[in-house]
Amino acid sequence: MKFFIAHLATETNTFAPAPTGRAAFEDQALFHGDASRRDPQGHGAFLRFLRDLMEADGHEVVESLCAVAQPSGRTVQAVWESLRDEILSDLSAALPVDGVQLLLHGAMAAEGCDDCEGELAARIREIVGPEIPIGLELDLHCHFTALMQRSADAIVAFKEYPHIDAEPRGLELYRLLADTAQGRVRPVTAVFDCRMVGLWHTTREPMAGFVARMQQVEREPGVLSVSLGHGFPWGDVPEAGAKLWVVTDDDPALAQRWATQLGHEFWALRHAIAPELLDLDTALDRALALAADERLQGPVVLADIADNPGGGAPGDSTFVLRRLIERDIGDCVVGALWDLGAVQICREAGVGATLDLRVGGKSGPASGDPVDLRVTVRALVDAHSQSALGTRERLGPSVWLEAQDGRHIVLCSVRTQTYGTNAFTGLGLTLQDKALVVVKSTQHFHAEFAPLARAVLYATTPGTMDCDFTRTPYRHRSLNYWPRLEDPHGPA
Repeated sequence: MKFFIAHLATETNTFAPAPTGRAAFEDQALFHGDASRRDPQGHGAFLRFLRDLMEADGHEVVESLCAVAQPSGRTVQAVWESLRDEILSDLSAALPVDGVQLLLHGAMAAEGCDDCEGELAARIREIVGPEIPIGLELDLHCHFTALMQRSADAIVAFKEYPHIDAEPRGLELYRLLADTAQGRVRPVTAVFDCRMVGLWHTTREPMAGFVARMQQVEREPGVLSVSLGHGFPWGDVPEAGAKLWVVTDDDPALAQRWATQLGHEFWALRHAIAPELLDLDTALDRALALAADERLQGPVVLADIADNPGGGAPGDSTFVLRRLIERDIGDCVVGALWDLGAVQICREAGVGATLDLRVGGKSGPASGDPVDLRVTVRALVDAHSQSALGTRERLGPSVWLEAQDGRHIVLCSVRTQTYGTNAFTGLGLTLQDKALVVVKSTQHFHAEFAPLARAVLYATTPGTMDCDFTRTPYRHRSLNYWPRLEDPHGPA
């Protein structure tokens, strides 16, 4: 058989001030049919994984676009259309094919298009016709839409947050598509709208148990796949929100029964699954108390969740850094802050230079005011990167600064969240001997940082990613959701 594969992903924060343009994809990944060979350890790793799977089974593989951009505002219309059309053109040239498997995000929105993945799948269906199976693998923070459901034979979402299971879900979807193409199964899907908005970490109970529950149901007769799309809280599009869907083998009633049952089980957990979010001073108080406990080892890791570039934030806010200085808290590491100008000044000064430097706060009010510091340049790396979650991501020219009282700051040139420990250690910093490590991330850091931490804390600050979802200023999606309403499933 011949399979067509592609990878297109960006997560759209419709409240972010900056659009997602072509340069955003060029900064992360933009490959035209050769990512699996040119970048097999980076963003091409998943396509390499699929290619290896399919070719090992004797299938022919046609690889198309690999385009990944850091989350930001809506994708520029011309950029979205050029990426979409490249995939469609490659598919048309590859015909006939026996299956189409795509790794998408599921929360990509462009100027003039609220549902990029649904539109892409619908265009693909027009090209391949009704008989060729189409499979979509989506990020856990996707918006599951009716157009996606109508256009694809099977949709599978990551189950874990942080997203450590892209490859197992890819294998699951590939087997589903192969079985469909060979007539062994006929996937049908039913969905339950949870009417919930939130962030739910699968690294803690009861979410870890709910993931196990979905996997248990997947072993039931006739059930092919179970997914929970958490939704992206900062995506203001009509079909946003948490949804649970079940794929069965030609049994829509069974699919609906399980989707409804599991959806209600998830709804029943709503008060217990939210992470503990602390205001900044409370988080710092707790961090200091934990750091003083001699029974514990390693640093306290504190997530600056409102300034996570992985959710569309700029990554240059100074609220945490300023409070560390005001409270005279040292022996800490903060990073990575996105500050092109400060990085360039440090590159000009050179390693070992001591200078007065204005850091962060460049992108607007949500980033706070810049901080003026006397710093020493400890290290410079021109092509810095971090590796975690099965891939390697560029940080660009980056610098390690040391300020007064052992405050260490990492600055980067490519805007991205901090999720690999080598974002710090790759510059020569050590972490195990620090009291506090502050990361610009919401949860993806957890996979690598939690094992070395004495505790992990989540701090709320002003910023682009406000986590009080009762006040999110939605204009396009329904306001009938929890926690804005206590019972959105009852009378409106």
